[in-house]
Amino acid sequence: MADWILGISCFYHDSAVALLRDGVLVAAASEERFTRIKHDASFPTNAARFCMNQAGITIDDVGYIGFYDKPMLKLERLLLSHLQHFPKSKEQFVRAIPAWMKEKLPIRKIIRKELGSGRKPIWFCEHHVSHAASTFFASPFQEAAILNMDGVGEWATATSGVGQGNQLELTHEIRFPHSLGLLYSAFTAYLGFKVNSGEYKVMGLAPYGEPTQVERIKKLIDIAPDGSFRLDMTYFDFDWGMRMANEAFHELMGRGPREHGSEGMEPFYKDIARSLQEVVNEVMVKQATALHERTGMRSLCMAGGVALNCVANGHVLRESPFERLFVQPAAGDAGGALGVALWIHNMVLGNERRVEGEGAHTWSMDRADWGPEFGHEQIREVLEHYGAVFTELPNDEQLCETAASEIAAGKVVGWFQGRMEFGPRALGNRSILGDPRVLDMRDRINLKIKFREGFRPFAPSVLAERAEEWFDLRGHPSPFMLLVADVKEDKRTVPAITHVDGSARVQTVTAGPSPLYHGLLKAFEENTGCPMVINTSFNVRGEPIVATPEDAFQCFIRTHMDTLMVGRFLLRKEDQRTYPEIRDARELFPLD
Repeated sequence: MADWILGISCFYHDSAVALLRDGVLVAAASEERFTRIKHDASFPTNAARFCMNQAGITIDDVGYIGFYDKPMLKLERLLLSHLQHFPKSKEQFVRAIPAWMKEKLPIRKIIRKELGSGRKPIWFCEHHVSHAASTFFASPFQEAAILNMDGVGEWATATSGVGQGNQLELTHEIRFPHSLGLLYSAFTAYLGFKVNSGEYKVMGLAPYGEPTQVERIKKLIDIAPDGSFRLDMTYFDFDWGMRMANEAFHELMGRGPREHGSEGMEPFYKDIARSLQEVVNEVMVKQATALHERTGMRSLCMAGGVALNCVANGHVLRESPFERLFVQPAAGDAGGALGVALWIHNMVLGNERRVEGEGAHTWSMDRADWGPEFGHEQIREVLEHYGAVFTELPNDEQLCETAASEIAAGKVVGWFQGRMEFGPRALGNRSILGDPRVLDMRDRINLKIKFREGFRPFAPSVLAERAEEWFDLRGHPSPFMLLVADVKEDKRTVPAITHVDGSARVQTVTAGPSPLYHGLLKAFEENTGCPMVINTSFNVRGEPIVATPEDAFQCFIRTHMDTLMVGRFLLRKEDQRTYPEIRDARELFPLD
């Protein structure tokens, strides 16, 4: 009889569910994809229903349920932090407590009510242990060093340790309020973006600036030689108040924050973004180097929201002594659902784990598509419901050749195939694709399709077997688009994916996990001689990545996308009627 384990993360941001069968991931998804609320923090009822339906089971078949952190320890931090700053913390405390009493503390009761799980036992795992389990137990390494970095869990904001076989131990930690993730979020707000949503914009903005403000930022954070750090909390209010930073922060920076949603970006703010990225790179490389000195291990696994900073990841891989790096695609809080499930399978139940060497047999994560998929007739039904004009292609080979031809002709193509990805990156199943050789392609997609800032870069999806010819990856794969590497000097013929500093956020595509997408890239190379395409997520700014054929069709209609390829159906924009009932995306989805 199979062992089914359901992992849950929720109530802060990026709620998600993951389902294992005998230690093998069967399904995983974030709640936002079903509710269409970006970073949805609510209980992931829809994601749980999907995972169990995908597996063909009910909650009665689930043997173990896990929650990704320990609410009592988080409440302890909240109480102590507010007591320390009372009475000025009173307003925030009064706002926070009702939510704790209603949903965050009685989590057992809520899980049993939402899932109908009766008196089934529920296991609670510390937040950073969930992060560690989500990366090490999903990695291809039998042993590895582990580095977690995020905003905050219960008390920990950064942890490190070692994983071996079916065990892991976190031996070092930095505690709240000293947090690299919260420092980054404070600057996210300062630069006019939404906290816990717009951090990736700061990373994309950074190459446009110069590191002129590094020393100013270092007055906020004291960095030790081993990468440990402390924040000067006189500049911050996040440990007790309603805002991330205060007037002293603004005075130190020399000017006030940029207004949220304002047009344009002054050079000063670009320099702030670049300088912040330099500080993050320094901390991460020093942390990794010190961890290598303590462990002597060749491989490193990273998790936590900061591990989604693919620029810092690239620096860690190039500048620390580690030879191999693994970051799973949902490295932030959504991945905690996977982590707690893997923790139960490996450490609570003590199942053997062997992924390298003789007798290797255990699952490891080599793909990201763990979400919903839709059959041919399901897609047809949606298209006919909308009265769409479409052509049905006979097979996958023709699908790939047609898509390659459309992209080569300068068209922007919505590509909706197979199972939806888990994590914030679209990796070839829910993607918008374009020709990287076209000079204005980035501006076209940013401004007319994504409705977002023109400085935002695009990533290349490249055939893995050709990646080293184009990018300085040092032989390292990047299947989940979590590494930034330089475009080689003699290959800078792809302006739409080459950032202003000559870098690119690379996705390497292999045929095993991604046969259809690999086939598209092969067809494009045969057509053009270029082994890559632009790949950005299938959504507009502020919208979660599309999950269903209906989501994809509506996004296609409300943007200036030229072509939609959903399953084996081809739709061209000029053939479609107008749809006044499909509202403008900028009305539906707030700016993040």
